[in-house]
Amino acid sequence: MLNTFVVYVENKPGVLTRVASLFRRRAFNIDSLTVGRTEKPEVSRMTITVDADYDQARRIEANLYKLVNVLLVENISNEPAIVRDLAMIKVGATHEARSHVLELASVFRARVVDVAPDSLTIEITGGEDKIDGLLEVLRPYGVLEMVRTGIVAMRRGGKSSAVVSEPATTVRDLNHDDASYSV
Repeated sequence: MLNTFVVYVENKPGVLTRVASLFRRRAFNIDSLTVGRTEKPEVSRMTITVDADYDQARRIEANLYKLVNVLLVENISNEPAIVRDLAMIKVGATHEARSHVLELASVFRARVVDVAPDSLTIEITGGEDKIDGLLEVLRPYGVLEMVRTGIVAMRRGGKSSAVVSEPATTVRDLNHDDASYSV
């Protein structure tokens, strides 16, 4: 089963290496990893997807909490969530094929971000299935290049993750399932 972990970490050099090394040491292949800033400059948010069963997922979560710079770990795999990926796809588009490629982009609600004499670059945001679907219909035209950002995910609704601005050692003492502590 594909598990999606949201991991809040201190925004410090070396944290990404430590998290990635944990997965390497435990022989888990990271399917997707995205990292970015949060509303707090001292905190970064990682979205990590990994194929793991229930017990493996619990072990991954426990091992992440052992890392010094980890503030909070949430497995949102079984919660209502918004999951998105962004891709840019450069596709060959001769003058004759250009209108067909533009029509396909429109069907998938993608947008053209660059036009060259012999190619178009299309940007698409959505679930992995949507991006894979567009990619499949564009293949006959010749996909010249593609880049994807990886999964970003956020829980649906009003509940947000409470990231404590205290040092990580005090965060580990908290019950991370208890939403009563504040930001």
